[in-house]
Amino acid sequence: MSATSSTAGKTLSTHSLFPAGQIVPFILVTTLFFLWGIPNNLNDVLIRQFMKSFAISRFQAGLVQSAFYMGYFVLAIPAALVMRRVGYKPGFVVGLVLYGAGACLFWPAAYVRSYGFLLFALFVIASGLSFLETASNPFIAQLGDPDSSERRLNFSQAFNPFGAMTGVLIGTVFIFSGVELSPEQIAGLRAQHAYDAYLRTETLRVVWPYVILGAFALFWAILVFFTKFPRIQGEHEVDSGDHGKFRELFAYRHFLLAVIAQFLYVGAQVGTWSYFITYSQDYTHEPEKRAGYLLMGTLGAFCVGRFVSAYLMRFISPSKLMGAYSLANIILVSIGVLHPGWLGFCCIFLTSFFMSLMFPTIFALGLKGLGPNTKIGGSFLVMAIVGGAVLTPIMGLVSEKFHSLAIAYSIPLIAYLYIAIYSYWGSERSRPAVSG
Repeated sequence: MSATSSTAGKTLSTHSLFPAGQIVPFILVTTLFFLWGIPNNLNDVLIRQFMKSFAISRFQAGLVQSAFYMGYFVLAIPAALVMRRVGYKPGFVVGLVLYGAGACLFWPAAYVRSYGFLLFALFVIASGLSFLETASNPFIAQLGDPDSSERRLNFSQAFNPFGAMTGVLIGTVFIFSGVELSPEQIAGLRAQHAYDAYLRTETLRVVWPYVILGAFALFWAILVFFTKFPRIQGEHEVDSGDHGKFRELFAYRHFLLAVIAQFLYVGAQVGTWSYFITYSQDYTHEPEKRAGYLLMGTLGAFCVGRFVSAYLMRFISPSKLMGAYSLANIILVSIGVLHPGWLGFCCIFLTSFFMSLMFPTIFALGLKGLGPNTKIGGSFLVMAIVGGAVLTPIMGLVSEKFHSLAIAYSIPLIAYLYIAIYSYWGSERSRPAVSG
């Protein structure tokens, strides 16, 4: 038994992680994981900023995530259909152009002070990110040794939290003004007819960070366009005429359970970070800028978790490691729900470390053995990101109904319970039923 374990561990550690001869495309695509992390976590700042600049409720501010992740949901299958026909590279270019265009729309939207227009701009950004994620995750997973796909995807995904931290840093420094008015001060500004000018100034703070981000995305689209990309395994289906079929995916039990796990995981992650600043202010009474830096800290823990997980997967199977991390988060979130305050806050802070490996691991495990259905399967796993659009406003509603943000964190707790079950019992690769 020990000899078998030793052999398995040795096998896990000796498979090549990086694709030979394809380092430039690998770097360009791995950078995309960094780039889409920026707007993803700028949303966490926007929620707090829009509550202030538009004077709206937590539920209304939570619609930031709904608009954003609906872009993923609506565009994931069209993205897969495009790439199934023309390959991954056009998907990267289209995604970056949409990303850049949506970011630049923040300029007119903020100047007319239209919350709906800003939500539309976020939808366009996320539509681009849907192309990028639908392409990038399976591209990296298939670019190289298939036995190291989980490790390789975890490595590339490890750069995503750097983007997330960059997004929060940009938001904290350039979007948060640090001015938090009391009800008395607001009443005073209203009496002086100066409150609308204050709200306009706060809204305009979002413009330049997004315009610069959009310009960089368009520049990266040009680099990708002029770089030669390989035809990897999943793309040969175009030559053979076998594009895969949607209905065939329903025969893969491990894939279907992965879609549910991804929906719940993204909802837990987005909800946790979306209300992290508010949780900090409610229970530790930190000002918004310091709470923003604390959000950067928990994203740093997420980043460290990605690299630690990529290393541990050399010796521990990805599903078992994810199961252990899920159990850790069940304990931590339970404390955050039952004991709000500095203890609960520290536990919520630590959950980011243990959620770090979940998205890429669920993605890679779900795609195992799908063959020509890989692109279509990847689009469903990207569509599952809509969990962020669904669970985040639900957390806002729970918080308002029970007058407790701590109780709202029961939603991520339920998600981790399912992911633990999936890790230990649902992630084993299943064979499709043979039709007679």
